[in-house]
Amino acid sequence: MSVTNESVAVEDYLEKILELIDEKGYARVADVAEGLGIAQPSVSNMMQRLDDKGLIDYEKYRGMTLTKEGEKVARRIIKRHGLLAEFLELLGIDKETAYHDVEGMEHHISPQTLRAIEQIIVELKNEAAMRERVREAAARQSEENS
Repeated sequence: MSVTNESVAVEDYLEKILELIDEKGYARVADVAEGLGIAQPSVSNMMQRLDDKGLIDYEKYRGMTLTKEGEKVARRIIKRHGLLAEFLELLGIDKETAYHDVEGMEHHISPQTLRAIEQIIVELKNEAAMRERVREAAARQSEENS
């Protein structure tokens, strides 16, 4: 599976736009720029590209909305992010480490691997003893490697 910097950026932008719309009811270039830590002119350029791809409806100086396709992609990204975060949480990974790990993993994970992780989440939620064994083993490995 080949993931380009462009596709990673597109996913990050769509995820941020949906988060802003869900949180505030709208998304503006300034909000996206602040949320992603990117200069406003760069965000404006990406908004035009996303508009050209049919993922957003963008009006310069007014803001943007997601198209049906853009929202579908954004919701899939957010679901993937949530599944990975939940998986790491179930393993006992601290929130800060999990956040950084998810940011690195989320763009590079195959649908097949994500489905397998989803099944592991179900098992870990249902099997407290197994969850505890995994956490203890991970903690031991962490101590041994320190």
